Amino acid sequence: MEKTEKIKLIALGGVGEVGKNMFVVEINSDIFVVDSGLMYPGDEMLGIDMVIPDITYLKENKDRVKGIFLTHGHDESIGGIFNLLHHIHVPIYGTKLTLALVGEKLKENRMSQSVLVKEINNETVLSFSSTKVTFFKTNHSIPDSVGISFSTSMGAIVHTGDFKFDQTPVGDNYMDIGKIARIGEEGVLCLLSDSINAEKPGYSGSEALVGEEISDVMYNADGRVIVAVFGSNLHRIQQVINAAVKNNRKLAVVGKNMRNILNLAINLGYIDVEDELFISINEIDKHPQKEIAILTTSNKGEPLAVISRMAKQTHKQVNVRSGDTVLIAATPMPGHELVFSRTIDLLFRAGANVVFGEKQVHVSGHGHQEELKIMLNLTKPKYFIPIHGEFKMQKAHAKLAKQIGLEDKNIFLVDKGEVIEFKGNHVYTGGKVPSGNVLIDGLGVGDIGNIVLRDRRLLSQDGILIVVVTLDKQRKKINSGPEIITRGFVYVRESEELIANATKVVSNVVERSMREQAIEWSQIKLNIRESLNQFLYEKTKRRPMILPIIMEV
Repeated sequence: MEKTEKIKLIALGGVGEVGKNMFVVEINSDIFVVDSGLMYPGDEMLGIDMVIPDITYLKENKDRVKGIFLTHGHDESIGGIFNLLHHIHVPIYGTKLTLALVGEKLKENRMSQSVLVKEINNETVLSFSSTKVTFFKTNHSIPDSVGISFSTSMGAIVHTGDFKFDQTPVGDNYMDIGKIARIGEEGVLCLLSDSINAEKPGYSGSEALVGEEISDVMYNADGRVIVAVFGSNLHRIQQVINAAVKNNRKLAVVGKNMRNILNLAINLGYIDVEDELFISINEIDKHPQKEIAILTTSNKGEPLAVISRMAKQTHKQVNVRSGDTVLIAATPMPGHELVFSRTIDLLFRAGANVVFGEKQVHVSGHGHQEELKIMLNLTKPKYFIPIHGEFKMQKAHAKLAKQIGLEDKNIFLVDKGEVIEFKGNHVYTGGKVPSGNVLIDGLGVGDIGNIVLRDRRLLSQDGILIVVVTLDKQRKKINSGPEIITRGFVYVRESEELIANATKVVSNVVERSMREQAIEWSQIKLNIRESLNQFLYEKTKRRPMILPIIMEV
């Protein structure tokens, strides 16, 4: 009887959320990590710069990790790699462009370039003791995207990465449909597939259409055209370049991040452009407005951060004027819709003509329902795990799998850290490994947890109140104070009576506490906090954070 492997599949990120992709494929004792991404924080994560996966499980088993396999070069797949490499020294496998973008990430995080990188393409075959790893080209909004197949005696484990089926893509970024079908013919044990657009019917739309629309907008605009894109959407950037050339416009690039990505892509041959096309920001006013196009993104690759500064007239180099056409060639990431809406409003106020939504100047890099069904039909998996997306997207993707004939019991809606285990002909669920969010603020990685976030939330809601008292322990009396300092709680000049009464409350509490036999600092602080909290809530219905500071003379 053929010996079957023991297989575990674990999502450490990218499920129940958009971004932060990280998936673990474990075959016998070997661990293979697919992607190591980041997620940009929502408004509730006050002050946080980015979020990366919790890699405790990988740190605990680092001797078994054989490699990190990257599907493509977007932040949600490579943004957290610096943290992973900080703890685990294994080779990184990725395509040429993906590895070049990883190099930029490591530079940003001041990490040495001595990381072992191994370039792969869709023809590469890697052999490990437990499996053979092959790759297939996918079509996404960045070139050099791949899906990954791990072979086992029970069938392949296929991770699609992010994909869509575009029959008329930019350049030669065609999907390896034949190869995917062959993998399906040979037998797929489990498919892990991109769910971001699983709720959207039909097809995602072709890049060919978008190129024409962008060119039309430039042709019809009488003034300057300012284009906002995702910094990593190289196909869109190429289309903006093509449209500028076609309409005899010079192109100025705003933003250090955009210039870096553009230079990298041009040097590696992923963007085709003549040098004469570009002008510097300072030269914009030397040309007629009808001959100018401006390309912009922000440092996080978020399309609208720089544009909103231009609309408010606070950008150092270039601002939106009346008569400009602003083309937003991007759709909002889930959770960022409000920012889009406000920015578009600001642009109209600045006198711009905004092209967004009504014309097809952007299509998603993620397949819609019909494309997801094509992937399911080509691979014909025995088991299916929808990944990359919020829970509602995973749920919608599971529904599609049922429509094409998969049984309920063979579809797994996983949460972060849940283990799906294949042993022989049996599937086991219910295991858990440590998982969650690691928050990055400035240079601190993981030093901010839920307690700090809770404190920030409290401070943002009701402010802070600091009480300073100096005590004479020998004579058991207050030497000076209490003095109350507030920030973000009440406007002090109009609340003098409230502050005076609060001061009396503190004096009474301290004097009462001093009469006791043993004077406990911690007990006095607790008494101050409790009494003040009750008093302030009765008077204002607010609960500021109260910090008592007691000094001794």
